[in-house]
Amino acid sequence: MEMLGVQDLRIIPAKGEERAPAGLTPDELVRFLSRQKAEEVAAAASPGDTVVAADTVVWVDGRLFGKPHSETEAAEMLRTLSGRAHEVFTGVTVIRGGVCVSEAERSVVHFRELSEAEIAAYVATGEPMDKAGAYGAQGKAALFVRGIEGDFFNVMGLPLCRLGEMLKQQGVGLL
Repeated sequence: MEMLGVQDLRIIPAKGEERAPAGLTPDELVRFLSRQKAEEVAAAASPGDTVVAADTVVWVDGRLFGKPHSETEAAEMLRTLSGRAHEVFTGVTVIRGGVCVSEAERSVVHFRELSEAEIAAYVATGEPMDKAGAYGAQGKAALFVRGIEGDFFNVMGLPLCRLGEMLKQQGVGLL
């Protein structure tokens, strides 16, 4: 957010449990969850505040990968992603002045083939445990990413270009 020129930034994590109706597409799911988070935070915010919330998932083989619940699950996710492409969806919601807008961004990430030793070593760093799909492209998993189609920042969990456009539409000055 600071890269966009946003000042007086406060980070207030949503604490509620993420629940969504069954049968949503990945882009519908992330928009729903980001809106849920934004509405929770906005309920406690001052009327003039701008609230931004996001939610990211990885989609591969018709399966959603959120944050892993265990090291075993993290390793299984990385094995699935190894040597192939997958999609990353991030939903972003902006609430300002009683107006709520939710959008989704999609990027495609290409992983190189990973060895079992690399997967084990990466999981041992602890980095995968709070990341959708069990990896952070901006961290040590940069070693796994052959390429990205779409917004790099989307893969990190906040599509800055789209967010900038959303904030501009809401009258928030950037840069």
